[in-house]
Amino acid sequence: MAKLKTTVNKSKCISSGDCIETAPTVFAFDADEKSEVVNQDGADAGTILAAARSCPVRAITVNDEDTGEQLYPAPKK
Repeated sequence: MAKLKTTVNKSKCISSGDCIETAPTVFAFDADEKSEVVNQDGADAGTILAAARSCPVRAITVNDEDTGEQLYPAPKK
């Protein structure tokens, strides 16, 4: 699978920690208790996508770094 670029929208993050539970080598809480990406390559693509899907407020975006295609959440048409 392609190299991923994962970002967290901190204004949407509610600090549920679901992403950290799913991919603790990728996500961690910052000083404000908001999730942040600490290692883009900390897990395989499937785990990173599962972590993004686990976010109850869809604050995590995952893009294919090479093409820029948004993989999650699905772009609105």
